Formats: sequence, structure tokens, C-alpha cells
Amino acid sequence: MIGNRADIGHERARNSLPRPRSNRKVVEVALNAIVRRSAHTLFQKLVVVLATAVFAAGTTAAFAQAEMDLPDMGSPARAILSKNDEYGYGMMVERQLRSQNQILEDPETQEYIQSIGTRLAAQSQMGAADFHYYVIDDPDINAFSVPYFIFCNYGLILATQDESELAGVLAHETAHDTQHHIARELQAQTRQTIAAAAAMIAAILIGVAGGGAPAIEGGISAAQAMAAQEQINFTRGEEEEADRIGMQYLSEAGFDPEGMPDFFERLQQHYGYEEGLIPKFLLDHPVTSDRIADARARAAHMQRPKNLVDSTNYALIRERLRVLTASEDYDILGYYRKRLETRTPTLADQYGEAIALLKDNRPTDAVEVLEPLVSQYQSLTLLRSALGQAQVAAGQIHDGLTTFSQAETLFPRNVPLTVRYSEALIKVGRPKQAQRLLDDLFDNVEPTPRQIQLIAQAASDAGDKGDAYDYMGEYYISNGNFPLASYQLELALRQPHLTNVQRERIQARLDEVRDFLVQERRENHGRLPDGQLDLAP
Repeated sequence: MIGNRADIGHERARNSLPRPRSNRKVVEVALNAIVRRSAHTLFQKLVVVLATAVFAAGTTAAFAQAEMDLPDMGSPARAILSKNDEYGYGMMVERQLRSQNQILEDPETQEYIQSIGTRLAAQSQMGAADFHYYVIDDPDINAFSVPYFIFCNYGLILATQDESELAGVLAHETAHDTQHHIARELQAQTRQTIAAAAAMIAAILIGVAGGGAPAIEGGISAAQAMAAQEQINFTRGEEEEADRIGMQYLSEAGFDPEGMPDFFERLQQHYGYEEGLIPKFLLDHPVTSDRIADARARAAHMQRPKNLVDSTNYALIRERLRVLTASEDYDILGYYRKRLETRTPTLADQYGEAIALLKDNRPTDAVEVLEPLVSQYQSLTLLRSALGQAQVAAGQIHDGLTTFSQAETLFPRNVPLTVRYSEALIKVGRPKQAQRLLDDLFDNVEPTPRQIQLIAQAASDAGDKGDAYDYMGEYYISNGNFPLASYQLELALRQPHLTNVQRERIQARLDEVRDFLVQERRENHGRLPDGQLDLAP
């Protein structure tokens, strides 16, 4: 069973459900805060918060601010939004982007970007446990953040030239969150326009009819224009603060603090020095020569790691993204053929070629590329996982499962590796083994909704319909669809051959969901929130 389950009841059945890890506490509390509040009240509050932040930017964009002291984290600004509210609002945006398939669902990429973000957030007073980092399936050079959730387009990752540049962008966005800039803007401004607020909330929560991240930016821009400010979300003072705090995180996490100004300056030089010519990544992060100079001056006084080199995974993930996001009419294999004509082809280019061969349904050729690489670089799980996938796809079932088994022994509970191993096991008709692997993984690591679907598929293929319906209940809970979660849990209880432990656990979970639905109907005058189908008998 999945050990990390969101708390959806007002009083948690601690003795009936598996106890979550400590880093799930805020998720559970935030979810409880969301579901216990009517949709109207929640949206109304979010409208005020976000629209005010936008309006504030419009009224303060022209002022230049001297070096600021670190904010007092105990100041009234932090009290404008509670931690639960901040997390809940961030989760709403994450769910909206996920529902529109804007989040890149690739476990290898997800693990990498989260590892970089965790290193950075760990340097803050808030710690890293509650922060989530995602890659958006968008070629534009852009990144943005909402409380506790940081999003980075794959186009930005491809545009960076080293790992410190990527970390610099993530550090900047992380600093916006740790300094609670939305709450501070709300405190700073007491006036806002209803029109700007409506445009902002529509862009963030609805994604303008499914437009996702680009639509969010467009909606934000519209709201800013209505507030007489077209280019800046945060005030310049807050941008400078995010630079300064972010560079501290960057340095303390072992990256080069020059990475942030290096990336901004290179974009500015490429697109021109006039702010109106800067691409939309910098519309939310206006860059001037003075700002870059200030950042470089700070970096000169910060600790820089000696003999710093990028992680191998940085280069591999960039090539992985290049292949996974390449259009069907682009000759990605031709791209790698040209790059591999050199006498000393890079590991990243060889890995990229192997992933491109897999994508082109040529797994046998991919095996020929990957086997010597795995022998040479035995510590890289990305290579082992790709080799196992290629071998299974090429019909080399025994070799592929052996590759995965050996890797799982060496790197237990590595999320991408375990997920790929489980996918292979399901493919070759061993779903029960896949279910056991995923059960063990998700008892220790929080799964994504898609990964919950995978374990549900494994249970279904193994003939364990009770667990399959139970897992799908958790899937719908993770997406905030509690009526469908209730329906799946009811189906689970109807299955024969459940053990007493299974039945008690599923019933306890169903009781939590039902309690929530009763409370939600009460707070919404007998109705469920928009988008949730009432399946009550």
C-alpha cells in the first residue's frame, strides 16, 4: 500500500491509516485547509492576494531601491497568508498545470530538477522538505514560482550553458518563495482592481482554456496592463532581493554564484539591451546593466567552489530533454550523427543518441551504444535504466531484467530506476513483482499521480482488483477529485477475497473521503465544487 497518503479528514484516523513521512505534514494540513473551505471563499481570497501582487508591481515599478536588509521573517507580512494557505494555493496551480498536461512527466528529469532545487532550498530558513520543483513542457525560455512550487520550462534548461546557470534561475525563484513576496505585496498595497484580479485568477487557475504556462503568462500580462504595468510581476526591490538571497543559496549549495548574472547577461546580450526587446522570460525578471553589475559585485564577495565541474547528470538530462521534446519532423538522429563525428564524442551526446534511437524504435542499436557506456560509467543510473529499457524493447528480456535487477540492488528505491523496472516487468507479464517493487518505493517516497496509476495498473494486471481500485482512489485524491475517489474505494470494498486488514484500511480511507464530501456540501449549500461529479447514491 502507498504509505504517503494525504490527510483529508478534520481528525485524522492515525491508528487506521499508514503514518506519513514527516515531510508530508504540510501537504496534509494544506489539503485539509483547502477542502474544508468553500470554493467561493477560497477563490475570493486568492483573487485578492494575487491581484494585489500584480497591482503592486504596477504602482512601484519605477522606484529604485538601495541595498535592502534581510526581511524580518516574523513581520506582519508573513501573517497575511498562513503557511497552509500559501501551500494550498501553490498546490492548486500545480494541479491545474498537471491537469492540462503542462508538467513534463518524465521521472528521470523530475528527479534531477528536484535534486537541484532541494540543494538550494535547504540553504533557507524554511528548509527543503516542502518545496517542489517541476519542468514544464514548453520550449520558451521561462521560469516562474508560486508558494512552495517552482516551475522551469525545458527550453530554459536547454538554454543554459552550465549547471550553475540553471541553479541560478531556480535559486532566484526559490528566494521569491522563501521571502513570501506575494504576502508582502498584499501587505504593501491596500487597493486593487476587480478586473485585474479576475484576469489574474483566471490565468492562474484556469490556464485560459487549457493554455497552460504560456496562457498563465499571457493572463498575468493582461492583468498587469490593466493595472498600468506591463512587464513586472514583483517590484524591482523584490527582484533585487530575490537576486541577493538566491545568490546566497547558490553559493552555500556549492554552485558558482556567478551563474545567475552570467545567464541573465547572456540573454540580454543576445536579445538586446532595451528591456522591450528582452524575451518573455525576462518580462517577469527585468534585467538592466546596473542589476547585472550589482549581482556581479555581490558574487565577487561570495565563496566560489574550487575546481567546480557540472554534474554528469546535468549534461545527460539536457540531451534527454532535447530528444524527448524534439518534434516529429526534426532529424534528431542526424543532429547526433554530426556531433559524434568528432574524435572524442562526449558521454552526453552518446546518451542522447541512444535515447533518440529508442524514440525511433531502434532498441537494438540503442543497446549497442549503451552497453559499453554502462561498463565504463557504472555509477550512472540514467545509463543503466536506459540500457534495461532498450534490452527489453529489443526482445532481450533476460538481459534487460538482469540489468534492472542489478541496478536495483546497487541503487535501491531510486525512483526513475524503480519506475522503469516496474514498467518493464508489467510489459513482460510480471505485474505482481512490479506491484511489490512500487509498494516498497511508495511507502518511502511520495508518488506522482501518474506513478499511482502505474501501480494501479500493476495490481489490476496481477488480478488484485481490490488493490487496483484502492490505488485509483488514491490517484483521484491526489488530483483533488474526491467523488471519484469515493467511487473507486467503494468498488474496492465490493471485491471478494479482501483480507481484514485491507478491508479496514480501505473503509477508513472511504470514511475520510465521505466526511470531507459531507462537509464540502454543507459549506457549498448542498453542492460540490465545480468540476467534481456527484456520484453519491
